[in-house]
Amino acid sequence: MAMAEEVKSKWNGFSLKPRKEMPEGLWVRCPACEHMLYKSTVEKNLNVCPECNHHFRIEAATRIKYLLDKDSFQQVLGDLKTYDPLGFKFRGTTYKQRLKAGEKKSGAKEAMLIGKAFIKGRRVILAVMEPNFLMGSMGFVVGEKFCAAVDMAMDERLPLVVVSCSGGARMHEGVVSLGQMAKTSAALAKFDEAGGLFISVLTDPTTGGVTASFAMLGDCIIAEPGALIGFAGPRTIAETIKVELPEGFQTAEFMLEHGFVDMIVHRRDLRREIARLIDYCQK
Repeated sequence: MAMAEEVKSKWNGFSLKPRKEMPEGLWVRCPACEHMLYKSTVEKNLNVCPECNHHFRIEAATRIKYLLDKDSFQQVLGDLKTYDPLGFKFRGTTYKQRLKAGEKKSGAKEAMLIGKAFIKGRRVILAVMEPNFLMGSMGFVVGEKFCAAVDMAMDERLPLVVVSCSGGARMHEGVVSLGQMAKTSAALAKFDEAGGLFISVLTDPTTGGVTASFAMLGDCIIAEPGALIGFAGPRTIAETIKVELPEGFQTAEFMLEHGFVDMIVHRRDLRREIARLIDYCQK
């Protein structure tokens, strides 16, 4: 009887061996189909869910790795930083503190990276938005960098490829950020007059002032599958006009059906499709 009690006291309910802790970061849940996936499997699939084809949001450095020829990106104006024109504070946090947090989270100085690069051997000027820096919002520096990219493309007669991923104009800079909508649009008008090719790639999300300016001005507008594309969000619109919105409203597929984008391209095919467009336009 004593022996039976001794054995029972050592049993933990499942195993006599100590349990092993699950390593952190091993799994990721797909927000679309809710499947639990090995993170390494998702990353090998270009951060696309192998179950439902959901395209995960990716940072600018990863986007550059996937899109460009290896080690071909030559960044320009990488150290350019914004300032705090309004002394902005929100919920006890200053704009300067948010900028430092955005820089730490993203590893970038601002919400857009620009430079010269190659895509399948084709020279391009590339601008990529960084979603981890204040949600890729467009402020003074983003506008300056975008216009600098346009000028480089015009001077060197190269195609301009812009990958948008943004929450819109940056409220922390007020009218200074809103002014970038007009400035970037005017720069593209000059580029168009010079006969330049502008390929705009819309990823999840592309919203607000970015959608209302340069993102929708491409000679060819490409969207990733399922990307949210619009000005105000669906919830804001529904609460404002008090009507039921169409199914799939503001998705890339909805935009394609209604003529707002030219094509939807899977992430694995994006390099090939951009190269094909450059060849077709003889740029």
